[in-house]
Amino acid sequence: MEKIRKGDDVVVITGKDKGRRGTVLLRVDEDHVLVEGVNRAKKHVKPNPVKGVAGGIVDKDMPIHLSNVALFNPATKKADRVGFKALDDGRKVRVFKSNGELVSA
Repeated sequence: MEKIRKGDDVVVITGKDKGRRGTVLLRVDEDHVLVEGVNRAKKHVKPNPVKGVAGGIVDKDMPIHLSNVALFNPATKKADRVGFKALDDGRKVRVFKSNGELVSA
């Protein structure tokens, strides 16, 4: 079970985008995620009339390592660590370490 999943609201805790919040768009691999609006890079794109792509310089979101992001806790309005807890019915759920509340989604 992953601590950070697609659709989670995360905060960047280190690097050039420190403090920026965004939503996880996808898990690139085991250690990297793509976060909306974070770790942007300029990409030079050739025009492709078949696909309808105009050429030029576009901004592209690049993957960021999981160690550089933390889950956003809406109760405390801060970044928080994630733990796991087994419920009475046997389900394994994610919880915030600071207050023990369940992670929604």
